[in-house]
Amino acid sequence: MIRVKPDERVRVSLVVNGRWLFGHAEPRMLLSDFLRHELKLFGTHVGCEHGVCGACTVEIDGRATRSCLRYAVQCDGATIRTVEGLAVGDTLTPLQAAFNRHHALQCGFCTAGILMSTTAFLAENPKPTEAEVRDMLSGHICRCTGYEQIVSAIMDVAHGGG
Repeated sequence: MIRVKPDERVRVSLVVNGRWLFGHAEPRMLLSDFLRHELKLFGTHVGCEHGVCGACTVEIDGRATRSCLRYAVQCDGATIRTVEGLAVGDTLTPLQAAFNRHHALQCGFCTAGILMSTTAFLAENPKPTEAEVRDMLSGHICRCTGYEQIVSAIMDVAHGGG
């Protein structure tokens, strides 16, 4: 284990969206802040900073994780996927396209985290019931949509419309 002084900045290297990137972080810098401020990846949003709202969800080594609950230095060497890593060029994933078709976002603040959680969720449970989708979404706070369009978009993709 590396010992780092509280005000010392250390190099943190990650594979982010398929590319090795690095930046410098103090020991208590959150991964969400590191992604935004050091790596300039602004798709990961910071809401509650307590892991409750889900806006900061990213994949860390293949698992959907709240980036506000991890320190950047803890993730040195990890593989991270952010919302910027979902689409391939200008081609949206079926889930992103379904969100567009179903108008499953309004202000968009929660959308990146919901897309990341849903991507991981559908990889494990490709044909969920509506109740399972709603249960997964219970880990996200959306103040605009009422969730109906989000559920419709996810169900559309899960059951062949995407």
